[in-house]
Amino acid sequence: MIGHFGFSYIGLIFLMLLFIPNIIWIRKKPQGYISENENKVLLFFERSGEVLTTVIALVFDDFNLHRWSNWTWWLIAAFVLMLLYELWWICYFQSEQKLSDFYSSFLGVPLAGATLPVISFFLLGIYGKVIWLIIAAIILGIGHIGIHMQHSKELKSLR
Repeated sequence: MIGHFGFSYIGLIFLMLLFIPNIIWIRKKPQGYISENENKVLLFFERSGEVLTTVIALVFDDFNLHRWSNWTWWLIAAFVLMLLYELWWICYFQSEQKLSDFYSSFLGVPLAGATLPVISFFLLGIYGKVIWLIIAAIILGIGHIGIHMQHSKELKSLR
């Protein structure tokens, strides 16, 4: 459950699926979006989780394809969630790009823009049997989902 060092092309694919829409988002932020006044503890967890998840996803080759086993279902589930994340981004980019669109749910998944990738990396960690990615995804989830929850609550209180 510790992992074997080596390059993970699956980790790279997952990171590209994560980063590409976020890079596009930089120019298509929701109207009225501000990242000020975020909880410093949650921000620390988010930033730490981002770095850990990125590095761990790339440096353990346990995430690469193996022969078929029951563990492969974890990879399939992780990939399906990452595809749902991509679909959520498509919906966001086609929307009016308001804050309510950014903090929306998707197919019943609350705060899908934060929740789907975190769970996807968590499941990738299970597939690779790498405890470090599981821990990194939990750290990321505490921060990233927590910050999204904070912003979503602030948005609802303004209505």
